[in-house]
Amino acid sequence: MKEADVIIIGAGASGLMCAIEAGKRGRKVIILDHANKPGKKILMSGGGRCNFTNYEVGPDNYISHNPHFCKSALSRYTQWDFLALIGRYHIPFHEREHGQLFCNESARDILNMLLAECDDAGATVQLSTHIDTLEQAADKRFYLTTDNGNYICQSLVVATGGLSIPKMGATPLGYKIARQFGIKVQPTYAGLVPFTLQPEDKSKFSALSGIAVPCVISNKIRSFSENILFTHRGLSGPAVLQISSYWHQGEEISINLLPRINLDEELKSKRQQKINSKLKVCLGGYLPKRLISSLFAEEILERSLQDLSDTQIRQVSEQIHNWTIKPGGTEGYRTAEVTCGGVDCDAISSKTMESKAVPGLYFIGEVLDVTGWLGGYNFQWAWSSAWCAGQYV
Repeated sequence: MKEADVIIIGAGASGLMCAIEAGKRGRKVIILDHANKPGKKILMSGGGRCNFTNYEVGPDNYISHNPHFCKSALSRYTQWDFLALIGRYHIPFHEREHGQLFCNESARDILNMLLAECDDAGATVQLSTHIDTLEQAADKRFYLTTDNGNYICQSLVVATGGLSIPKMGATPLGYKIARQFGIKVQPTYAGLVPFTLQPEDKSKFSALSGIAVPCVISNKIRSFSENILFTHRGLSGPAVLQISSYWHQGEEISINLLPRINLDEELKSKRQQKINSKLKVCLGGYLPKRLISSLFAEEILERSLQDLSDTQIRQVSEQIHNWTIKPGGTEGYRTAEVTCGGVDCDAISSKTMESKAVPGLYFIGEVLDVTGWLGGYNFQWAWSSAWCAGQYV
């Protein structure tokens, strides 16, 4: 029986961060993970460059049944605190659009930093370890049996992540542990994920694969101004990934394909100037020709501007400014960047990340019902929630 003050299940972003903080306090920490390597999702994130945080982080960038829960952790360990840690390791990084911060060289810089910090803090990382049973005894300590020995600890931290990208080792273990101890789990679904299309729309738009255009995408809850990307399976790109976390099956989405201009005014102005071009030529100055051909019948595209009435111009403009489509679904956890839903935050202390009903049991990172936008927000939640738990475990 191996004994520790703290056992953390999960050697990802939040698990490693929590181990660092707990170790700094002199706690004996063991991290257990079923994977053969730590931080696999860190390494693949951001196209291998790891979008590790964002210059602009606030509670409005997160989705949860308890929207106030994330406020405490995000205010106590901020993006600036993580940037200070990055600075101590002289890791070069750069900013992309919307305040997103990426490593200049490799996501491995972040993982190596976390592992070095774990080593300095005396935390042990035990890989290739599958948990068979877990229970809390009368003495309030936790007993774990695994295929790699048995363990006992005072504080148990669940940092198992969500269900996204199962090929990287995602499992529902964290949710099972919560339910075992009577803790509610909010329904989970894939977030930051591409849309698939209805069969009719797929046959119509799959030929546009590879086309990307800036747009504003909206549903009844949110709007995002980003690029949309047509794929052979459906719709992707930052705009779609963002709105997908707010989308529900059967709901329509609206896409403004020309958010920066008023097409109705532009076309009427050209008509007034006696420009006699065909509609498809005029629209081709704003959008890819293949996209235009998919949105409109050839009959109207072949007509000249001079032959179009105000009503027809308005209808053309409406189709482009308010293209409405009902996705068939999403690509699911296979390609999702995050899992929405998770361990109910009402059951967890926002200050310590400890279960209110089970002393010594903590939940951090993605396993909780806190989901960030695309752009480094989910990593910041991992750092912040883990840091908070690390002060108390």
